[in-house]
Amino acid sequence: MTLEYAVELTPDDNGTLLVTCPQLPMVATFGADKADALAHAVDAIDTALASMIEDGDDIPEPKPSTGDTVRLSLLVSLKVQLYWALRSVGISRAELARRLDWNRESVDRLFRLDHRSRLEQLEAAFEALGRQVDVEIRNAA
Repeated sequence: MTLEYAVELTPDDNGTLLVTCPQLPMVATFGADKADALAHAVDAIDTALASMIEDGDDIPEPKPSTGDTVRLSLLVSLKVQLYWALRSVGISRAELARRLDWNRESVDRLFRLDHRSRLEQLEAAFEALGRQVDVEIRNAA
């Protein structure tokens, strides 16, 4: 499941669009037009989520929206869901490293949104947490 967060686009007084994300109050960015604003929103949300993971904060699950949304990359979505899974089973990254028989740095990279983790590494981590990853391909809306 790819994550999508709702965003609000507000015209600014200089002709740009201000972008905020109600579920992630620290997100604020702008764009010259709607497409530019939404592209900047993805980057701002990725940055906010990376900071929240680093700080060990709760990350809210996206709420359904009928308005504008931004879709996160598949890799970022998987890493956020791995973070949720780790927290839901109540273990540390050190314990995950032990379960996987990996060094701690390899596990830490799974939670860095800017690191290009391999799919098989993410699958192994999910499996160690009692989770299974499924992929669904569907027609674009």
